[in-house]
Amino acid sequence: MIPVDPIEAIPATDHADSATNTAAAAPEPAVQVAGLCKRHGQATAQPMTLNQLSFTVRSGECFGLLGPNGAGKTTTLRALLGLTPFDDGRIDVLGHPIPAQARQARKRTGVVPQMDNLDPEFSVEENLRVFGRYFGLKRPQIAERIPALLEFSALTGKRNARIDELSGGMQRRLTLARALINNPDLLVMDEPTTGLDPQARHLIWARLSALRDSGKTLLLTTHFMDEAERLCDRLLIIDHGRAVDEGSPRELIARHVEPEVVEIHSGVDRTWLDQTIAVGPPVRVETSGERLYCYTAEPAQLLAALHTGAAGAGPFLHRPANLEDVFLRLTGRDLREDA
Repeated sequence: MIPVDPIEAIPATDHADSATNTAAAAPEPAVQVAGLCKRHGQATAQPMTLNQLSFTVRSGECFGLLGPNGAGKTTTLRALLGLTPFDDGRIDVLGHPIPAQARQARKRTGVVPQMDNLDPEFSVEENLRVFGRYFGLKRPQIAERIPALLEFSALTGKRNARIDELSGGMQRRLTLARALINNPDLLVMDEPTTGLDPQARHLIWARLSALRDSGKTLLLTTHFMDEAERLCDRLLIIDHGRAVDEGSPRELIARHVEPEVVEIHSGVDRTWLDQTIAVGPPVRVETSGERLYCYTAEPAQLLAALHTGAAGAGPFLHRPANLEDVFLRLTGRDLREDA
């Protein structure tokens, strides 16, 4: 989890006013990581948490980090924020080398941690006001920003509510609004919609899309492939601390999986299936428990055979290939324990 650590002294200046010239002169890209390495321990023989990881986040895009549990996603975000030291490589965030100028970079960065850490003793408005003070904003500046943030997060009617009066979705939206109090150029989010119901997720997706469209740079990790496919302009899939592949969702799907998928849920005779596939267009089959995933560019013959009810096939589903198919092909279908 990425902690929000505003207590580390952030200079008492108004980012929106004082950083204008810096932001205008900041070199592209917004984030650049080159050859990033981190070991589990101090000894050089220790296995690598991050192993020669390199990627670039362009200004104004939404960039996603995808990977199984323990792949190195949160470690990477913490390193970007100067919260976790690394053994080798280079990180630049908004033109600032990390860790040497991590505090300057954090002044222009908003952070949405994996778990909400709102202050339960304060109201919605007080949480925003106190966090604004951590960034050195003056009281009138904070007062001017709060109404827009409440409207953005659909919490205007909850302005004076205490945190324990909010639903999980409301708390998540407040955490997002809080991360925007300093008008950041870069928003870093660690699994921003984990634990939310579909309605809350869709509302947050809409808010994040609006931020991206307004020119903010977004960097996120997520386990929701539909979230990554919907929000991200580009993605980096990592596993065991290494980059596996990078590209837009459409590029990754086209590169790694066939365009059509037939999911056979259970009961099919595998010998019959193999014989059916052998006399038709190419089909690649993956197995997960009793479920079979048949990947092909031409599913018509297989579908026709399945519709006859032959060989005891249970329910089946025909759908386009998606990012989850790519993710599972590149990182495997085996369960990963939390790291």
